[in-house]
Amino acid sequence: MAKKNSVTLPDWAKSMWEDMGSPKLEDLKSVHTGDLLERRQGLRRDDLVELHLNVQAFANPEDAYIRGRLISSGKTSLEILTDDGQCEFISREVIVKMVLVAHTRPAYIDDKELLAFEREDMKRRSKLHEKVEKETKGNDDSHLWG
Repeated sequence: MAKKNSVTLPDWAKSMWEDMGSPKLEDLKSVHTGDLLERRQGLRRDDLVELHLNVQAFANPEDAYIRGRLISSGKTSLEILTDDGQCEFISREVIVKMVLVAHTRPAYIDDKELLAFEREDMKRRSKLHEKVEKETKGNDDSHLWG
């Protein structure tokens, strides 16, 4: 008989989870096996994570970890909202280990709210680029030489 997995949050994560509206975490877990199209794994925006950092980068070894919510993930850094409300940017170079505490959003391809946000953001950026191009002086001089 299969045992139902329940997500138990550490004390530091409970208040962050409640601030997010207490999403049903059991429905958002990773799926590692089965049909390729049905698998859902990897880090997601708003995941609760714990980062263990290279202790050599800190004067105080107790500062060598960050706990919080993943806000964004870039090529060189992660943005984490910590359990004490601070926004931290962490270089990927100093991360030794990352522990996924819980997913709080659906996988990217299933996240309709995130996809709608990105579509609206692309429209907004496109309009902004058009506006800047119209306001730029000499924007029709590209065909001139010298």
